[in-house]
Amino acid sequence: MCGIIGYVGPQGAQKVLVDALRRMEYRGYDSAGIALVSDGSLVSAKKAGKLANLEDELTASPIADAHLGIGHTRWATHGAPTDANAHPHLSADRRVALIHNGIIENFATLRAELEAEGITFVSETDSEVAAQLVGREVTAGAGLADAMRTVARRLEGAFTLVAIDAHNPDLLVAARRNSPLVVGVGDGEMFVASDVAAFIEHTREAVEMGQDEVVEVTAGGYRVTDLDGNQTQGKPYHVDWDLSAAEKGGYDWFMRKEIYEQPQAVAETLLGRFDADRRLTLDEIRISEAELRTIDKIVIVACGTAFYAGLVAKYAIEHWTRIPCEVEIASEFRYRDPIITARTLVVTISQSGETADTLMAVRHAREQGAKVIAICNTNGSTIPRESDAVLYTHAGPEIGVASTKGFLTQVAACYLLGLYLAQVRGTKYGDEIAAVMAELESMPGKIQQVLDGTDAIVELARGMADRGSFLFLGRHVGYPVALEGALKLKEIAYLHAEGFPAGELKHGPIALVDEGIPVFVIVPPQGRDQLHDKVISNIQEVRARGAHTVVLVEEGDTEVAPYADVLIELPRASTLLQPLLATVPLQIFACEVATVLGHDVDQPRNLAKSVTVE
Repeated sequence: MCGIIGYVGPQGAQKVLVDALRRMEYRGYDSAGIALVSDGSLVSAKKAGKLANLEDELTASPIADAHLGIGHTRWATHGAPTDANAHPHLSADRRVALIHNGIIENFATLRAELEAEGITFVSETDSEVAAQLVGREVTAGAGLADAMRTVARRLEGAFTLVAIDAHNPDLLVAARRNSPLVVGVGDGEMFVASDVAAFIEHTREAVEMGQDEVVEVTAGGYRVTDLDGNQTQGKPYHVDWDLSAAEKGGYDWFMRKEIYEQPQAVAETLLGRFDADRRLTLDEIRISEAELRTIDKIVIVACGTAFYAGLVAKYAIEHWTRIPCEVEIASEFRYRDPIITARTLVVTISQSGETADTLMAVRHAREQGAKVIAICNTNGSTIPRESDAVLYTHAGPEIGVASTKGFLTQVAACYLLGLYLAQVRGTKYGDEIAAVMAELESMPGKIQQVLDGTDAIVELARGMADRGSFLFLGRHVGYPVALEGALKLKEIAYLHAEGFPAGELKHGPIALVDEGIPVFVIVPPQGRDQLHDKVISNIQEVRARGAHTVVLVEEGDTEVAPYADVLIELPRASTLLQPLLATVPLQIFACEVATVLGHDVDQPRNLAKSVTVE
């Protein structure tokens, strides 16, 4: 998500920081800023928009250079992309400057506490709360490191924090929890950053920070402690990537990097979704509960991968809320004269928030009097602005054109919306919702399990890259997963691939099954016995006709093994949540096939990341 850089050393900090921010532009951002300690005071500049806007500001209104400073590129979560919401944030007395990556879940409570003390906030962000808290501690006499430890213990959620003190021109202090932070060790100079791309031009010696650790950095070295002040050890390592690889975290493609970011991305989507009473709360939903109780139909509108996320959502939302739910291709929606009333809830799904067909659907739905909720990854984009409410996925920037973490976080956001509607309408008891949420919160760890065991999938892809056609089969929520698996192969490997409901085989598609054709089958968990047995019958049908079956199945399911040429085991999950796991091996497979075939995985032919024309 956000790009973070801190520098202390003999070079002019301003150039070091701006150059580092430029090297992190690939991460995606909507504003940028820097702050320096110069002659006992803080000087800063920050601008919404691209880094060029900040550079223009620094040219038009120069600030004094220094040897200590911090810089930041922001991906908006709390508050629109504006100058005021850009980082760094300053404490009320302008003594402390701070930058932040992540989400502070309890910011509202902390902000209220500070406002009660007379502190005036100048932004809408959760991040400014941390700046004001650290500033309060420092003003009361604490050193910057002690202040950081005190504040970090109070924060809930995910964060990387980096702070400087106007009264200490030689010290950077940083802390992390569930958000990346790395220290760069130079010759008489030091760096802290969200990733090594920021400082690789200056040094390849780095130190990885552990969970809930604070690092104090001077030009001559660093000291790491836990949040109680006990000294700990970071993990030094040598970076042997070039700059291009560093931007990708050492991966060959942004898409592969984004696949491996999915545990963190889904965790970010789920962060901060409970209030103090453990009731599900979606702060972005500005439609009253009374209005939501009157809804008699839900229509989900999306394109491409987002449409498949909507298909998964249909199963979950109807099951939990008992409200009829339709899923529409956005480009078809307004041309078929859909039946929309004031009691219809339209849910749009778009990673970029700028998808033209989906935007036109939003406008048409609102003209018909419907309420519109947008599920989106990009704060301040057009679709959220024109909707009645928005649920942000907080996936961070997705550079690869073929969506991966965008899809999984959209599915997770749809689950949240479905559970919230069930809570508001009383169709599920609180303990039932809590049980589903508990399983949802376990999914990032299970996604990581899948990613830790992908060697066999990579080898499978290398052995199948010469096949000309692939089929994907699933039932229930496995059907949208099959569609998404086929789409990934089409998008980046340029191979014929089709997804079908497994029960539709005998109605035509089985004619495509030929000797040796790879057929991927998503098998539902054993708890859905009738569904499970039906899918086994479908596997037997294609295998009898010579298909090479690749079967995705939950671990411990021994019934399927005799009918699978290749068995891919998934961690156990309930049926409705299985797509969060079953999609991942198909992403890995497509990425590796495209790589073997020599294609540009990140920028496949004829495709664009954001489709802004109808």
